[in-house]
Amino acid sequence: MTINSYKYPLMDFGKGPVVLLFFDGYDLHARDGFIGKVQSWLHHRLRNTKRRLYKQQPYTGFYVAFIGLVNSLKAIGCDVRVNDFKLAKRYPDYPIGVAGYPSILSRVDRLKNPRIFGPGDFGFPREDDLDVSKDSRYRYFIQPCDWFCQMYEPFCSGRMFRWPAGIDVESFQDLSIRPKKYDFLIYDKIRWHRETEEDRVLSRILNYLDKKGLTYTSVRYGQHHYNDFMQGLSDSKAMIFVCEHETQGLACQEALASNIPVLAWDEGKLVDPELKKLVSNEFVVSSVPYFNDSCGTRFTIDEFESCCDEFLQGNFLPRDFIQGNLSLSKLGMLYINKYKSLLRKNDESH
Repeated sequence: MTINSYKYPLMDFGKGPVVLLFFDGYDLHARDGFIGKVQSWLHHRLRNTKRRLYKQQPYTGFYVAFIGLVNSLKAIGCDVRVNDFKLAKRYPDYPIGVAGYPSILSRVDRLKNPRIFGPGDFGFPREDDLDVSKDSRYRYFIQPCDWFCQMYEPFCSGRMFRWPAGIDVESFQDLSIRPKKYDFLIYDKIRWHRETEEDRVLSRILNYLDKKGLTYTSVRYGQHHYNDFMQGLSDSKAMIFVCEHETQGLACQEALASNIPVLAWDEGKLVDPELKKLVSNEFVVSSVPYFNDSCGTRFTIDEFESCCDEFLQGNFLPRDFIQGNLSLSKLGMLYINKYKSLLRKNDESH
């Protein structure tokens, strides 16, 4: 089946079915008009160059997810237009995708087009905050995983759409075959209560690795250059992923795409104090929402020692998991089918 074998086909100007996407955030600004586009491009280039110069992460997580969306759509032959206000205004019944930070809401507010929001942040799911859910132009809202969709579902009933960013597996080398210096790369992404969790979690992990004579290197989220992370993966047999919970976990998935198995701390408990206000204490989350036995092993900190021993005896195929579940083409088709459905919904509403 082709993308446009559908009762309501997408526009095609000779470069594939057209998808209109809008992004606004730290990385790129959604600005209308020629001058606005030039200003946005200059901001993007200068910010990226500066952050690379100072060995900071060049892109925000939302922008990485947005680029994943763009690449997923291009992988299935779509003609992706980013921040093309002119075309959206010319065809006000044509769907658009809106992504990024909450600032995008005001940037595209004058556009009449039916839309999908995400990946990005459209506000916390509270009755008084989530005004966007009352806007009939927003037909679907994206969140990256099941547990986050469940959190928003009571406020966006029937409009939540699970869509993780696609992973370009072919752009990642199989690092499992490289010569190794370390048994583990420790990816430290503890974000809350660090003063206690560093001792309770990290110290226990390191003490056991030392006791077993296992070697390791580490990176800390937000304080490392991306190249340091990739070099650490290349130098290590496996990765220990230490994070309270994740909606997708791109760093973990990049490790898996590189064929590096992961030993993941996964307590299943929600820690974010803002999100805890929205659900019961029994609400279950995950640090690795896309993961199975071919990727590695999950552990709670009370079971780390036994899980680590089990992990060291395992044989894993993490790259195959990513290829089968999170490839660009798979996620591109998932998004485009939802995007096309807005044409049908819009036609039926007339």
